[in-house]
Amino acid sequence: MERHRPLVGQASGLPRTSRRLVPRREFLAGAPALVGLSRKTDRRITGSFVNDAFPTGHRLRDRAPFRAPARRQRIPIVIIGGGIAGLSAAWRLDKRGIHDFVLLEMESQAGGNSRWGENEISKFPWAAHYVPVPAKGESLARELFEELGIFRDGKWDDRALCFDPQERLFRYGRWQEGIEPELGATANDRDQYRRFNEKINQFRASGEFTIPMERGAKPSPLDHISMADWLATERFDSSSLRWYINYACRDDYGALAKDTSAWAGIHYFASRDPEEKGPLTWPEGNGWIAQQLIKKLSRYIQTRSVVYRVTRDLHVLTEQTEYIAEKVIFAAPTFLAHYIIEDAPPATGFQYSPWLTANLTLDRIPDQKGAEPAWDNVIYDSPTLGYVNATHMNLATHTERTVWTFYWSLAEYAPRDARALLLSKDWNYWKEAILNDLSRAHPDIRQCVSHIDVMRMGHAMIRPAPGFMFSEERQRWLKPRNGIYYANSDLSGFSIFEEAQYRGVSATEPRP
Repeated sequence: MERHRPLVGQASGLPRTSRRLVPRREFLAGAPALVGLSRKTDRRITGSFVNDAFPTGHRLRDRAPFRAPARRQRIPIVIIGGGIAGLSAAWRLDKRGIHDFVLLEMESQAGGNSRWGENEISKFPWAAHYVPVPAKGESLARELFEELGIFRDGKWDDRALCFDPQERLFRYGRWQEGIEPELGATANDRDQYRRFNEKINQFRASGEFTIPMERGAKPSPLDHISMADWLATERFDSSSLRWYINYACRDDYGALAKDTSAWAGIHYFASRDPEEKGPLTWPEGNGWIAQQLIKKLSRYIQTRSVVYRVTRDLHVLTEQTEYIAEKVIFAAPTFLAHYIIEDAPPATGFQYSPWLTANLTLDRIPDQKGAEPAWDNVIYDSPTLGYVNATHMNLATHTERTVWTFYWSLAEYAPRDARALLLSKDWNYWKEAILNDLSRAHPDIRQCVSHIDVMRMGHAMIRPAPGFMFSEERQRWLKPRNGIYYANSDLSGFSIFEEAQYRGVSATEPRP
């Protein structure tokens, strides 16, 4: 759940040493076949749903009554939402010497999609698990990483750069290094990889595909067609190439190529330096970044503070406190504004992709076939996005027990239907679906896993549907209204770390 890396068609293609094609992640018609009863010989696996936020979200949606606040407090600035956007707004205010503000987070832990967990084996991510090495033009990200001590004198701390082997793909019954499909690739596949790479180089050279996107983005007819339509127009019909591009759209947007703006699909590939090192990652993924920010900003952060109302005169209501503000930074997902902020219109055109993630505790490593275990592991033609290994970044030479973070964007369904499916099935259903999917590459997986915790996210990330990126509706939310500044990464059209940081910081800057 974070943009993988950039290019295509080199011997291997992402921002890692083992390159691959490009940057990165109803189920399939056969999805129910993934689910079955446990065999009597299988070991007992424990677990549960964790971090479920939907009951509170549904209370806000239904405008259910909340308790009146017990106290009042005047404060110049209130930040609503403690994900990377909200934390970045707080980071910038604090650096500017502005200390009279509060950050309100609904959950018990700030971090949003960069939350993390920990057990007796390792820390692990719950969603976003890496940041591609920021290019020279990404000054905000570099500024933060320099402050956090992993970028000094123009060099990146090797301990934060993903260790090799970085990624692998399971296809034709064995693992290959790298995620670009090379096993079984035909001459036609390789020719199309090359042509696609040339097209991406041309788009990159245009300067219109940047991060943050506002630095270079210009209205484009590419936004009015889908990525799948663009591929057809350009005669890219290689099944391997199309699989990879579908995978990239699923990974970054939770959508299939046919449901993704061609401009956004191309941005995924053209916005990164093809020669970049990295990515930057930690056992807990982007949770490491969130932890550093939370430590720095803890005096401003109030968790378990559900904002259920913001009035026209900027009274921000929680069940504990009514804050009387002069400015509000709304860093929560934009669609929530309609349910919280007085007179805020619906966020028409904003579509959000549901996701399921799971953390699996393994008491031993499953048998391997082909390439040695890697940080990122993907199964070709799976409806899921594979898993990352939390202990890959450990310095230990041998690890018997580990934690895998498993990702599943329910892209085959319309978002509303995927959300209904996510909530209607019990933990055992998802446990079986996960294990059956992994058993394609690891037949002995059930003898290795002892615990599975599952997290359901109904609105995990914005989906850049055709026509959204340069729509009047998206532009409308970029402007502050009546002292409220919107700051979520969904305003950029895709949910990646740098966009969340940019939106949060931008909301703190003085505007005419």
